[in-house]
Amino acid sequence: MGKPYSFTLDTIRDAARWFLAQKGDHRVIALQGDMGAGKTTFVRACCDELGVADAVGSPTYSLVNEYWSPVAGTIYHIDLYRIAEEEEARLAGIEDILFSGALCFVEWPSVAPGIFPGSVLEARLSVTSPGGRRLDILSP
Repeated sequence: MGKPYSFTLDTIRDAARWFLAQKGDHRVIALQGDMGAGKTTFVRACCDELGVADAVGSPTYSLVNEYWSPVAGTIYHIDLYRIAEEEEARLAGIEDILFSGALCFVEWPSVAPGIFPGSVLEARLSVTSPGGRRLDILSP
């Protein structure tokens, strides 16, 4: 879906602004990328662009962080890295969150692909150089 967006960590807010303009009405964002690609940093930049006042951090250990945006309402930042299987994600209530209608950014979505609603926007972050990143929107 469109041309990839290249950016540096210094211009990540520009990338977040571009992405939010591209995402349309999608409420669930499946954010793929290798460890260290900057997924959490990118979600933080998106939350900053959406006016989240709270500190945005990694939900690796908590699984889910919840934020409030005056622009987007409730935002969930979900990290499935520590989930062993789909059933564990269901038991943790992740599937309910994904179907809640809130804006959800999900890191490591491939861990539990069966819990996602049908209208997911898939995106991939890639490292292109030290400090350089590329954002690809993989699905419409």
